[in-house]
Amino acid sequence: MNKIWLIIKREYTSRVLKKSFLLITILTPLSIVLIGVVAGLMTASSGKSFNIAMFDESKTIQLDKIEKNEDKYTLVDSKKFESLKKTYSTEGFDVLVKVPKLDSLTQTSMNVQYFSKEKLSIKNINNIEENIDEAVEEYKLSNSSIKKEDVDNLKMSVSLENALNTEESSANSGENSDVVGDKSSKLSSIIATGISGIMGFLMYMVIFIFGGMVMRSVMEEKINRVVEVMVSTVKPFDLLLGKIIGVGLVGLTQLLIWMILIPIGLMITAAVLGIDTSSTATSTNMLDPEMMKAIEEGAKAEPNKIAEFLTEFRALNWWLILPVFIIFFFGGYFLYSALFAAVGASIGDDLTEGQQLMMPIIAPVIIAFIMLQQVIVDPNSNLAIFGSMFPLFSPIIMPARLAFDPPLWQVGLSIVFLIAGVVAVTMFAARIYRVGIFMYGKKASFKDIGKWLFIKG
Repeated sequence: MNKIWLIIKREYTSRVLKKSFLLITILTPLSIVLIGVVAGLMTASSGKSFNIAMFDESKTIQLDKIEKNEDKYTLVDSKKFESLKKTYSTEGFDVLVKVPKLDSLTQTSMNVQYFSKEKLSIKNINNIEENIDEAVEEYKLSNSSIKKEDVDNLKMSVSLENALNTEESSANSGENSDVVGDKSSKLSSIIATGISGIMGFLMYMVIFIFGGMVMRSVMEEKINRVVEVMVSTVKPFDLLLGKIIGVGLVGLTQLLIWMILIPIGLMITAAVLGIDTSSTATSTNMLDPEMMKAIEEGAKAEPNKIAEFLTEFRALNWWLILPVFIIFFFGGYFLYSALFAAVGASIGDDLTEGQQLMMPIIAPVIIAFIMLQQVIVDPNSNLAIFGSMFPLFSPIIMPARLAFDPPLWQVGLSIVFLIAGVVAVTMFAARIYRVGIFMYGKKASFKDIGKWLFIKG
């Protein structure tokens, strides 16, 4: 055990004291802050506004009903429209639009033509379509026997709330006192969705970043033949274990520093430049558009209830979420770091050989990341349960389910499977590592690695 501790200490100090560690630790937060500044500037900028000339054959368009963005519309008659076909770009117009005659109030579709010197983006096209659509609908309503108030009254806004979470059920021990079921609110589901996405994405990044660090460490020592000196006094398994733990501590140190520097940097930048850098977080969010829309609508529905948000946030089962997340954090790291170390030991003098050997390791991570989106949408599906039990998927999938209160037996069984997976993978990786670190000038094939697994010693 003392030798393993010496290896851990060596791995940690030799890397933390390097200038490259300090450089990367500082440059990474600066890069993220820069991304936040760029994203904030892009969000603040509404893009190019268009000067649009429009000919309306039916005279259905009212400018006060159509100018809902920064685009400027100018209505022209038929004679001016014909002359503008050749001169609209020189007269200061970006787009020339012709709205055809409306045949009847029951007409449901309309083909509007436009002329533009530059190719319009789909966003610009959609904006013009939506503006004309709303203006024509307004015209049809105003010229029909149907009142706009009647149409508005037909609309319905439905808000689904948990019966066991209402103030009446909590204060009243009568009607719902014997009902068994989940008591979380809609806001709690929104918070759980956001936390699940963050946890799953964090595990995905940890596996790739920290696992890659272990692989590079093994490759460097093998190529420089430092490992030959080390194994004369230390067993290969102890060397592998010490390396994984040491590099992991380096990664955790870096991660803790980033967790402090990045929020501070974003807040200072936002305060000094007056830029909203929150779009950086949403740009990395892995939720699908429909889920993002639901979250945005839920947030808009309760704009001033910060206290309620904090109450629901604190009400999550953090005594389960945090400890279990830490278990899967380290379990996922150990499992994949052992695999990455085995790959590093199997590579010859050519570092590009690792690409072929890494594919079987990368594939489960990518599959789990693809599964993550569906798991967030339906955290209790068969796919989610399977993903949280399979050791190669569970470090990403199970943390994403924790905020949705999965059954404790599933959490416990998943931890057991993960520990068993870590032990099995580490044993197999140690056998590959034990042989691979002494193989020079030869590219290891999958057949060779298969043989190494059964070599005793």
